[in-house]
Amino acid sequence: MFQGIGTFEILIILFIVLLLFGAKRLPELAKGLGKGIKEFKKASNDIKEEVAKVTQDDSGDKDK
Repeated sequence: MFQGIGTFEILIILFIVLLLFGAKRLPELAKGLGKGIKEFKKASNDIKEEVAKVTQDDSGDKDK
C-alpha cells in the first residue's frame, strides 16, 4: 500500500515545519525531540536489562 517516504516528501514536511514554527524555534524543537528519544532509549534499555536479570534469576532458582 505505502512504499515509504521519499526525499521529496521529507523536504516538504521540513518546509512546512519551518513555516509553522520559524527558524528560531526549530533548534529548540530538535533539542527537545532529541532529549525525548534519549530518555525513551534509556527506559527501553533499563526494561530489557531488568527482564534479562529476572529471567536469569528465575532459571537459576529452578535448578535448586
